[in-house]
Amino acid sequence: MSLRGRAFTIAAFAVAMAYIESACVVYLERALSITPDTLFPLRSPDAVGDLAAMEVGREVGTLVLLAAAGWLAGRNYQTRLAWGAVAFGIWDIAYYFWLWVFLGWPASLAVWDLLFLIPVPWAGPIYAPLAVSLALIGFGLAVARADEHDATPRAGWPEAVLGLGGGLLVILSFTLDAANLMDGGLPGWYPWPLLMAGLAVGGWGATRAMRAGARQAAG
Repeated sequence: MSLRGRAFTIAAFAVAMAYIESACVVYLERALSITPDTLFPLRSPDAVGDLAAMEVGREVGTLVLLAAAGWLAGRNYQTRLAWGAVAFGIWDIAYYFWLWVFLGWPASLAVWDLLFLIPVPWAGPIYAPLAVSLALIGFGLAVARADEHDATPRAGWPEAVLGLGGGLLVILSFTLDAANLMDGGLPGWYPWPLLMAGLAVGGWGATRAMRAGARQAAG
């Protein structure tokens, strides 16, 4: 399949999956008698009951499906990771689009959302995960395109450390306030400098890897 065909297939899968995910979230919130605007303060696990475990399981299932899509679309570990990143990014953006269609939420990109629950609550304004998703899509497509031209990115230890470090900074920006949220507090200031630093460091690592692949392809 051509690069365009793979991209279209991944996009169709991610958008359809986002529709299902957002519908499940609407059902879950109605079962708990809450709305997206009343997510915070978080309810205690005792108040939510078995639905909390089901929500964690749904998140794990989502990651498995996105990883599987990347694995099937790629032909080596670089492109499998790249297509997985593209699938994740498109899914995340489409997820908020479908929630807006279903509920008229979010009203703006500055609205806070509960993003993830593993292993602690992740939270942030919606513009933050969308920025991450756009970066994943951009770099994922760039890696896949480079591979099509026999310039598969090459990641050594420096690139791996930069990628991991950037990812950890992004995760930290979402989880820095986790203890407060778990104690029933409300979201405060979002540490966006950590997000920007994480995207910059991770992007630097990806760029170095792509340049190394291009140099090797050029001989």
